[in-house]
Amino acid sequence: MRLWHNPKCSKSRAALALLEEAGVSVEVYHYLEAPPDAGALDTVLDKLGIAAAELARTCEPVWRESALVKDSPDVDIRSAILAHPILVERPIFETDSRAVIGRPPERVLELL
Repeated sequence: MRLWHNPKCSKSRAALALLEEAGVSVEVYHYLEAPPDAGALDTVLDKLGIAAAELARTCEPVWRESALVKDSPDVDIRSAILAHPILVERPIFETDSRAVIGRPPERVLELL
């Protein structure tokens, strides 16, 4: 099990704490330090069952600067996420077959 984690994010810290309290052994993936490649992004999107637009943090300045909108082509949004991993909504908790965005953080417990 893997948690896409940004230690500066309160929701991400809360999700990690919930998993630790539940005794879950989790790989903490600092996706801002080691950004995902296209394959990893495809895999997590498939596990989440969502389009790239639903994963994008549209509140980030880089989103506004990119001139993208939620209706932009998926390939363009994916490219922006790969170039700017700060656009990934977090935290993401994934197992071998499924994933959830931990908003609220308690959602990560759904996969246990």
